[in-house]
Amino acid sequence: MAKSAEEMMESMKAGITEKTGKPLEHWVKLVKASGIEKFGEQVKMLKGDHGMTHGYANFVCQAAKGRLDADEGDMLEGQYKSKESLRPIYDALAAYADSLGKDVDIAPKKTSVAFRRSKNFAVVTPATKSRVDLGLNLKGTPAPTVCWRKSRDPCARTRSDSRLRMTSMQS
Repeated sequence: MAKSAEEMMESMKAGITEKTGKPLEHWVKLVKASGIEKFGEQVKMLKGDHGMTHGYANFVCQAAKGRLDADEGDMLEGQYKSKESLRPIYDALAAYADSLGKDVDIAPKKTSVAFRRSKNFAVVTPATKSRVDLGLNLKGTPAPTVCWRKSRDPCARTRSDSRLRMTSMQS
């Protein structure tokens, strides 16, 4: 069975201590004391100067930025600030996801909310003031040939296999 977000966080903390001999707090202080502001440069410093793997370096830098301590309710409120009319769409999707079982984890991030079991099966993003994007990872469904969003690579695939644009919960 998949680990909860809390279990994964504790596992990462224990792993950093085991691999480096120093706890997460040591590395967070080191990143803050480095004076390096950009996230990518912080990761590069930990990997290059301290031999840390990318996953652990990313975790340390997330902690140094305070992102691991962010309140999920605050993150959700921030997503729907000035997009309050879209909140009922999220609430309905979250209620449905919650009804799928106790093994479904609803994990708000800074700009989206992931619904997951062993991996993400849906991502809800308030894309504009009038649209919510719902990304679905549908097993057995071929990836779309259409590019859904602009990126440096015009044919870069999104994380989700399918996306729906929603503007209301009305049928």
